[in-house]
Amino acid sequence: MNHLKLFFFNVLLATICTTFTHASSDQTHSHNVTAKISDADDTIILPDLHETTMSSSLRRSRRFRGNKRLPSSYTCNKFPRVCRVKGSAGPDCCKKKCVNVKEDRLNCGMCGQKCKYSEICCNGKCVNASFDRKHCGGCHNKCKKGDVCVFGMCSYA
Repeated sequence: MNHLKLFFFNVLLATICTTFTHASSDQTHSHNVTAKISDADDTIILPDLHETTMSSSLRRSRRFRGNKRLPSSYTCNKFPRVCRVKGSAGPDCCKKKCVNVKEDRLNCGMCGQKCKYSEICCNGKCVNASFDRKHCGGCHNKCKKGDVCVFGMCSYA
């Protein structure tokens, strides 16, 4: 019975020590995220998103600090260069969202221009990939000379 109590005491002590070291390391390291937007000297410095979170023995500390998201106040209608940041959905700003007008079905070619249900957006133009020889089944899938695009496949028959 004494060995069992000693074992549980050691486990409890190790857990407390581990939690204390993680909590103290999270509080001592405060990081800023710098997002380089253009070649000019303009940079946006964002505060660390994890500074406000508290570590306790019941919560896990965040290990992946590289996965940062911009705060919701950084919309592209106020800061248009936010769309040029690496990992953005696209370089263009439409209705406060970053999009790529060359590929987005809801903003094909320009903001607000929607493709029909059966169409996709290829290079900013709405095309029907089921029957278009230049975009058969997807963007830039050309059928060979003499083949016909039917149901998104070249020379279906």
